[in-house]
Amino acid sequence: MEEQRNDEVFDQELEEMMKPDQGGKKKKKQKKWSRKKKLAAGGVVFLILLGFIKAAGGRGTDLAVEVTPMSKGNIQEILSVSGPISGTDSVDVVSNLHAEILELPVKEGDKVKKGDLLAVLDTKDVQEELDIAQNAYDLSLATYNEKEREAKNGYAKAAQDYKTAQDNRNRTKMLFDLGGASQVDMETADNELNNALRTLSEYNVKDGVAVADESWRLQVKEAEFNLQRKKEEMEDTRITSPIDGTVVRVNTKIGRFADKTDDNNVPLFIIENLDVLEMEIDVSEYSIGKVKVGQKAEISADILNGEKVEGTVTNISPTGEEKGGGSTERVIPTTIKIEENSSKLIAGITAKAEIVLNQAEDVWVVPISAIISRDDNTYIGIVENGKVKLIPVDTGVESDIMTEVIPKEGKGLEETMSLIVSPGPEISDGMAVTAIPSGK
Repeated sequence: MEEQRNDEVFDQELEEMMKPDQGGKKKKKQKKWSRKKKLAAGGVVFLILLGFIKAAGGRGTDLAVEVTPMSKGNIQEILSVSGPISGTDSVDVVSNLHAEILELPVKEGDKVKKGDLLAVLDTKDVQEELDIAQNAYDLSLATYNEKEREAKNGYAKAAQDYKTAQDNRNRTKMLFDLGGASQVDMETADNELNNALRTLSEYNVKDGVAVADESWRLQVKEAEFNLQRKKEEMEDTRITSPIDGTVVRVNTKIGRFADKTDDNNVPLFIIENLDVLEMEIDVSEYSIGKVKVGQKAEISADILNGEKVEGTVTNISPTGEEKGGGSTERVIPTTIKIEENSSKLIAGITAKAEIVLNQAEDVWVVPISAIISRDDNTYIGIVENGKVKLIPVDTGVESDIMTEVIPKEGKGLEETMSLIVSPGPEISDGMAVTAIPSGK
């Protein structure tokens, strides 16, 4: 009866401790604890309660331990990382033309196809430059053609003069041999032939045809290049979308120059393909070894109102980068493709991805707090016939609060075993204890 009375007094005192403040003051809102902290706090509370039980007349002097039945279940190791949502294809549209914007037929949020008009620029200055370039090209081409004709005609005349000089030299040689021509005549004929040959050799001949000097052809080539560039600038006065997508940013207005934006570091337009979204995350160098292309992920965000969408890891950067904030840790950029076409999920927001790194089904699982690490070995403790029995185990897949255990050396585990939930450092094999079922 005395023990029962003490228990009742304790229960009343505990109930009073757990009641809200009766002074009319609002309690301060506490920070939300993680599941690991809750487990740790739960263990502390349990030990405190055990102390109360002993003070209230608990049984014997054996150490009281909280126990729970061994059980099997499924377990997942999950990596949670946050990052921005964006379209799978994104382009920045810029212009180098110092031309006034006359029309802006699109606004943010408009869907466009490749080649659709985004802006129309003033063509006055570009047209003038195009006309000048066209005239320069026409002039250089006309000059080149004239030089070509001059070369052909000049070469033809030089070839004829050479033949005439050669025939004259042959006749003079014949007369000289017969005594009908003097030495002076012979020398004159030779000089005329040499001069004709020299003039003929000055022409640039290709495949038997005389052509203009290479410098004239290069002038045409340069004028043609400049003309083509001005034509492209004229085409650029009509700015079009390079991809199918959605106009997500317009950083200019009618009346401004195309090469100047609200902020010179931003493009005129940003076009993104929002039909398929992706998520960019930075994975710690300590976790990246467990992340693989093809792994599944669950995406959550405030905008989804509790719903989740599926994603798949599609790309892992081959190089890491600084995490920033003074940290020496490195992070690896990783891409998750969002598989579901959710109309609620939009680009530009931050979401959270939970990647399943590892999982196991129908395995022995225990709270992380139940693991005993001693002398580089790992154990779990059970209570058998009022005494502690340490069972050596290996650990497998680990979640936030639970871990898979695999018994060593053929040691078997059974669901009838009473697992010690939070063994303290004083727990030893064969130690007499009092088992208190969890939740009691």
